[in-house]
Amino acid sequence: MKIQRPMRYALIGLSALICHSALADFTATPTEARAIAKEAYLYGFPIVEMYKTLYTQAVDKSGPNFKAPFNQIGNTAMVFTPKDTAFVTPNSDTPYSFVWLDLRAEPVVLTLPPVESNRYYSVQLIDLYTQNFDYLGTRTTGNKGGNFLIAGPHWSGKTPAKIDRVVRSESDIAYALYRTQLFSTEDLSAVKKIQQGYSVTPLSKFLGDSSVKQASPIEWPKPEPQMSETPDLFRYLNFMLAFAPAQGSEKDVLKRFATIGIEAGQPFDPNALNTEQRQALEAGIADGKAEFAEFKKTKVDTHKVSSGDLFGTRQHLKNNYLYRYAGANMGIFGNSADEAAYLGYFVDNQGRPADASKHDYTLHFNKGALPPANAFWSLTMYDGATKLLVDNPLNRYLINSRMLPQLKLDADGGLTLYVQNASPGKDKESNWLPAPKGPFYGVLRIYLPKPEVANGQWKLPLLTPVDL
Repeated sequence: MKIQRPMRYALIGLSALICHSALADFTATPTEARAIAKEAYLYGFPIVEMYKTLYTQAVDKSGPNFKAPFNQIGNTAMVFTPKDTAFVTPNSDTPYSFVWLDLRAEPVVLTLPPVESNRYYSVQLIDLYTQNFDYLGTRTTGNKGGNFLIAGPHWSGKTPAKIDRVVRSESDIAYALYRTQLFSTEDLSAVKKIQQGYSVTPLSKFLGDSSVKQASPIEWPKPEPQMSETPDLFRYLNFMLAFAPAQGSEKDVLKRFATIGIEAGQPFDPNALNTEQRQALEAGIADGKAEFAEFKKTKVDTHKVSSGDLFGTRQHLKNNYLYRYAGANMGIFGNSADEAAYLGYFVDNQGRPADASKHDYTLHFNKGALPPANAFWSLTMYDGATKLLVDNPLNRYLINSRMLPQLKLDADGGLTLYVQNASPGKDKESNWLPAPKGPFYGVLRIYLPKPEVANGQWKLPLLTPVDL
């Protein structure tokens, strides 16, 4: 079978984009530019944050977080620790596998092996907007395995034989993030064997067709410090948008962005901004950050907006750029609501920020009221400053449902966890989730959540402070 080739277009590196001394058209007034910059910052931040991970995992071969080149799989055969810094709020219950997909020349085929029925696994498919455009694995395709074709926006071929499903991405570059449940430390060898069964094959090779030409090389710009916090973000955004064809629902917003020089594949040199333009863009970025801070305080921390609202398809998010920004800021690459519920512990039961230098805390689940999951649940601790896992003498970064046999139940059958910096004492250490000596947050992940999570029937217990 021959592969129908996609339309090709030239992609150029960032150095070429900024070699001109002038910006692309900047026609907005300062007042207009500030408002547009706010919107563009919220829109572009997730895309640029995603680029940081792309670069460290698939481009920078000498870096500590490199996983594999494009269209090859990189497996992590151990759980995440505080030494892993590639992205914030990582999950340490499910060893990851990583595939950055370049779909410009042709689709790729992801092959999954059969997995035992009691083990959760998934492949989260994420486009360059950080939208979860589909899933493979336990919930959607089952544990029987199969061959799944991932195609970019320009491919128009027919579904080949032996392909179980075709999945389309809005962007030519996409991310496949695998999670394989780890039952215990002794289970690592079983997880490694499953990971060895994951494979990635270009469609031409899958079909035995050698006529497909490789896509042109890409000049990947090196990330720079603070690139997501200043007008530098917009030059990386222009570069990334060249891999993501414009969507009809974003016609008007992209037209507004063009008036401050934001346009796919066009030059954006922050050094070419005059003082008034730079101040307008910086003020707009500050406005975006302020809107998020208020949103987090009044909506996220109070659980009026859940993680399920922040992650998902374009249809689910409805182009809500504040929501997409919030998801990327607090825990990029979070799962969609049907796959997992994420419940954050950012404040205590009195609404005060969680800080283990000021308080010890308890978290109590009533008898029969543990998190309702069809797969499993896990509570993970993060440093409030770095958003990474917390180093501690027990090397314990989470407490999950697989650990229940080792936890001590209360006399009434409930479960009390001790969330604090210092040990609560040897008799309580089995239930201790170590916190940093300062600000922290916890994330309760419920994989394949039962309906009572979404409908509110199950109530999330709150952190209760205990004076030091």
